[in-house]
Amino acid sequence: MSAFRTLDDVNVKGKRVLLRVDLNVPMDNGVVTDATRIQRVLPTIQEIADHGGKVIMLAHFGRPKGRDTKDSLKPVAEETSKLLRRPVAFADDCIGDSPAKAVAAMKNGDILLLENTRFHPEEEKNDPAFTRELAKNGDIYVNDAFSAAHRAHASTEGLAHLLPAYAGRTMQAELIALTQGLESPKRPLVAVVGGAKVSSKIDLLENLVAKVDALVIGGGMANTFLFAADFAIGRSLAEKDLRETALRIITKARESGCAIILPIDVVVAQEFKAGAANRTYSKDSVPADGMILDVGSQSVDRICAAINDAATLVWNGPLGAFELSPFDKGTVAAARHAAARTKAGKLLSVAGGGDTVAALNHAGVADDFSYVSTAGGAFLEWLEGKELPGVEALRAK
Repeated sequence: MSAFRTLDDVNVKGKRVLLRVDLNVPMDNGVVTDATRIQRVLPTIQEIADHGGKVIMLAHFGRPKGRDTKDSLKPVAEETSKLLRRPVAFADDCIGDSPAKAVAAMKNGDILLLENTRFHPEEEKNDPAFTRELAKNGDIYVNDAFSAAHRAHASTEGLAHLLPAYAGRTMQAELIALTQGLESPKRPLVAVVGGAKVSSKIDLLENLVAKVDALVIGGGMANTFLFAADFAIGRSLAEKDLRETALRIITKARESGCAIILPIDVVVAQEFKAGAANRTYSKDSVPADGMILDVGSQSVDRICAAINDAATLVWNGPLGAFELSPFDKGTVAAARHAAARTKAGKLLSVAGGGDTVAALNHAGVADDFSYVSTAGGAFLEWLEGKELPGVEALRAK
C-alpha cells in the first residue's frame, strides 16, 4: 500500500478528521433497512475515535435538488450510533455556523455526522469555494468511500487537495483487493462477467480481455455473443445490433491470448417467470420460441474447471436470471464452487457490483469470497481500467 497514504501514516490525536463515508443506505419511512454500508465504515470511525481524533463525517444521500427533509442524514446518524454503541452527534448542515459550532464543541474521541453534502449543488460541481468551506472544519481528510471515488466531487476529491489526505481502512482494504485482483494478480487470472447487456460493459470487456487469462461470459450478455457466433438463440434477450462489437471483443481476446468461455448448454423456457417449465439444450439447438434463462450443467462444469485453474478470480454479474428460481442454479453452483476454493486457500476471489452482491448473498457465499465490493459504479470503472478521481487524490506524491 505504499502508493497510498493510510491511517498508518498519521497521528490523529487531537485532530479534526474530516471523514468521507458512504452512508447512502436504503431507507423506508426514516428507518434504515440495510446497514451494510454503515457497518463497512465502523472500523475506521472507531479507530480514529479510539486514537483521540475528532471524527467529523461527510456523506451524501440520494439525489436531492436542494434541501429536502426526506434526504436528511439524521436517521442515519441515529443508526450509526446504535451500531457503534457510542454517541453520534448531528449537525443540520455541512458548511456554515451549524457545523462550525458542533465541531468547536467536540472533545477528542467524539463523533459527528454533518448533513447531506448534496443539499448544496456546489458539492457535485466540485466548487472550490464550497470545498474551502468544508475544509474549514478539518485538520486532515480521510476518504473511506471507495463507492463514491469515481466522482470528482468536493467531498470525494476536492478536499484531498486542501488538507493532508489519507485512505480509511475500508478504502485501504478495497484498494488492496482490487490491486491483487487485477493490477498485480497471481496467475492464472480468470474473470466472470455476467448480466443482461453487453452495451453497459463494452469498456469492461475490452479491458479484461487484454489482462485476464480466461473470461467467462454469462447472463443475457452471453446470448449476444452466441448470436454473433451464428447460433440461434430463439426469443432470448440479446443486443443483436452489437454483433460486430462482440466479434471485435472475441478477436481482441484471441490476439491477447485470452480464452473466452461461453455457454455450451443452456436452460430454456417459454416464459420469463419463476417456476416456468424448462429444458436444457445444447447451444446449437435452442428452439425458435425459447428463451435462454441460465447456463446448463455442462457449462457450469466448464466454468468450475476454469475456476480450478485460476489463482485469482474477478467476478462481476450473474450467469443467468438468478432472481427467478430455478434459473439461479448456474450462478449458485459456480459461486459456491469459487467460495469453496477460496476457503481452501486455493483462490483469491474478488467480486463486486450490485447484482453480483445480491447473487452471492442469494448463494449464501458472500462472506466466503476474499473480498466483495459494495461499490457499484466505482468497482465497474476500476475494472474498465479508468482512473478514479477520489483514489488518485490519495496517491502518495
